[in-house]
Amino acid sequence: MNRIDLAGRVALVTGGAQGIGLAIAERLLRSGAAVTVWDANEARLTKAGKVLTRLGPCETATVDVTDPRAVEASIAALVETRDTLHILVNNAGIMGKVAPTLDQSDADWTTAVDVLLHGTFWCSRAALPPMLAAGWGRIVNIASISGKEGTPNMPAYSAAKAGVIGLTKSMGRELGESGISVNCITPAAIETDLIRNTSPEHHKYMLSNIPMGRFGQVEEIASLAAWLCSEDCSYTTGGVFDASGARSSY
Repeated sequence: MNRIDLAGRVALVTGGAQGIGLAIAERLLRSGAAVTVWDANEARLTKAGKVLTRLGPCETATVDVTDPRAVEASIAALVETRDTLHILVNNAGIMGKVAPTLDQSDADWTTAVDVLLHGTFWCSRAALPPMLAAGWGRIVNIASISGKEGTPNMPAYSAAKAGVIGLTKSMGRELGESGISVNCITPAAIETDLIRNTSPEHHKYMLSNIPMGRFGQVEEIASLAAWLCSEDCSYTTGGVFDASGARSSY
């Protein structure tokens, strides 16, 4: 692992109890940051916390990112404890219902959009005051290739992730002179429990769309996220970074 120096930085990772979020939290801790991890699943968060606290200063909190008041109160508590907030990784997410558009209910749509898009906005808005006060910040949003290409039978997920990309570009331009950068990562199929538990047929189909012939690893997304959180990422904001094994080439 190439070490990225995040010593003295205070970071928040949402949805950090498993998968990509957990890998990012681990990488930030190994890079010297003090990390707070949020997740809606308390049992999973407790398990992850036991691993993460061995790597560095880490706190956990059960937070529902779809509740703007809870988000604001939880970030205020974090800042009171840590004195500031430099880094926010918006990773909390759900797949939502996989079904044709005609079979998607109102609740299927709103639940996915609330978590994926609204949650990203609530967390980003609440994180801005301490970052602006510090004159330095990094916001990294975990979007998806689905937000660029669209995935059949996943209309809410695809639309919400496209919204995350648009939000990233808007905030990146807005905050250009503030010392705060806002970028997003658009992964394709990453090897997590979600991928491992798919049928052999779907597994084969997903691989067939990836020219590199393999799934991405959570550590690879964490590596990119860590660089986007660093001082080295000094002239990049509003950017969209594919991690797709060449599935997406635009």
